[in-house]
Amino acid sequence: MSFTRRDFARTSVIAGAGVALAGSVGALGSAPHALATAETETVGDDKAEGLGYGPLLPDPNGLLALPAGFTYRVLTHAGKTKLESGEFTPGSHDGTAAFEGPRGSTLLVNNHEMDGPRADSEYPVPLAEGLVYDPAAPGGCTVVEVRRDGHVAEWVGIAGTANNCAGGSTPWGTWLTCEENADRAGENGMTKDHGYVFEVDPADRRANRDPKPLKFFGRYEHEAVVIDPKRGHAYLTEDADEPNGLFYRWTPPHGFRHGPGRFRTLADDAGVLQAPKCYDSGGRFVDDLSRATRPGTVYGVDWVDVPDRDARTTSVREQFGDGEVTRARKLEGMWWGDGGAYLVSSYAREESPVQHDGQVWFYDPKRRTLTLKVRFGVNADPSKDGALDGPDNITVSPYGGLVIAEDGEGVQHLFGATDSGRTYPIARNELNIGSEEEPEFSEFTGVTFSPDGKTLYANIQDPGIMLAITGPWKRQKRH
Repeated sequence: MSFTRRDFARTSVIAGAGVALAGSVGALGSAPHALATAETETVGDDKAEGLGYGPLLPDPNGLLALPAGFTYRVLTHAGKTKLESGEFTPGSHDGTAAFEGPRGSTLLVNNHEMDGPRADSEYPVPLAEGLVYDPAAPGGCTVVEVRRDGHVAEWVGIAGTANNCAGGSTPWGTWLTCEENADRAGENGMTKDHGYVFEVDPADRRANRDPKPLKFFGRYEHEAVVIDPKRGHAYLTEDADEPNGLFYRWTPPHGFRHGPGRFRTLADDAGVLQAPKCYDSGGRFVDDLSRATRPGTVYGVDWVDVPDRDARTTSVREQFGDGEVTRARKLEGMWWGDGGAYLVSSYAREESPVQHDGQVWFYDPKRRTLTLKVRFGVNADPSKDGALDGPDNITVSPYGGLVIAEDGEGVQHLFGATDSGRTYPIARNELNIGSEEEPEFSEFTGVTFSPDGKTLYANIQDPGIMLAITGPWKRQKRH
């Protein structure tokens, strides 16, 4: 069913200002460094008493600053810890999800974002027998088992893929790993085409043999994916520019039933892949999501079919002309929660109509609307601790609101955003991979909670460290 700009304009007239401003009093209305709203406060403001967990305390080991009462544990470290097979843990940790494992264990699937010729990667994902898509590619993902007694084991889930980025979990307990790479066979030494999504089952190693690209999701620079557990749609983000990337929806074929391994049964052209065409409350077409500068802005969404999802001659995003679809820069992490998809635009610069240092959107599939929940204005001093920018990987917190991994300039944080949009720090990366004169701190990735909500897992991408954070978690009240 098509949802046109006329439909949205009519709905907006009926609902009045409540539609246009719904987000300002909804789940996430404003944030520090957003355009000024009545609710905006800075991190650590005394007015936000009780928010978060207090100031971050320097780590004597120079790795992770946390609030008082919190501790961390290193689970895997590229080039230091080892897989069951004896090879070193691969590097460039990225998207991660946690699943209930056997006998009270937790299973974590961890993407490794490496591309280019395999020889250029210091610690590529080992080419485990039967689990390799393209032996020339360095990326893939590993499965990390954290047992009740604290023992950690790690093994390969898939190998021979490229630039495995955010990905996403499924309602049936598997992981969708996404290639943020569109190399064709023969490019950068690749022997197969890339730019696909693959399914990995953390609990069934046999199910991962003979990796099959899920081509019906399209071939492009994939970032993240979520599945609507009620309607069966998949939503996917694309991190690309020239032109800016797209937010996609995949509708399964009629009668298809989701479940472990079911994607393997589908044809390469199964279902329908579409891109969004957004309209404001006045029925005017919106060419780029960066144009939304006020949290609470709501856009109606129509969906437009992708002509050639495998991009045989033209990249998917270039198959649409001006006025046909709505774009956004750095479309990155996503997470399903509250009946819809939270998605991130990490920043926008000269390639976009309006510059910003991050947006968090919420797509409501029932209303077919996109609502701007959080917006960060351009950060004038990224080196200053406390200033937040560049949201990337994201998860819905069992304690309310969101937890977001920062991928900006300068200091890098894990931070929370409450139901009213207040932000507060949870952790700071103190591992300087630059120099004393020119410090550099890698981005956080793979933020996700354990199934019981007691442990927050996150990665420092470079050099590749997976961390387990525990402490006195508490429900964050709406301030």
